[in-house]
Amino acid sequence: MTGHRFLVIIEQDEDGKYIASVPSLPGCHTQADNLSELEKRIQEAIKLYLDENSDFIPEPGKFIGIHQVEVQP
Repeated sequence: MTGHRFLVIIEQDEDGKYIASVPSLPGCHTQADNLSELEKRIQEAIKLYLDENSDFIPEPGKFIGIHQVEVQP
């Protein structure tokens, strides 16, 4: 069985928690207090997602980039 690679977006919320989400797997996300724990949790979340959606075939994502936009009030 070969593995799949997924793009994971990591953010930090106002309380300092790290949040990871997988754009190609709708609703697949988790959070943790540190990046090491976040890595473990997102891997578990991805495996769970794929187990619960056994007919889902992940398509390779095409990373475009991240862009920050400033909006004046």
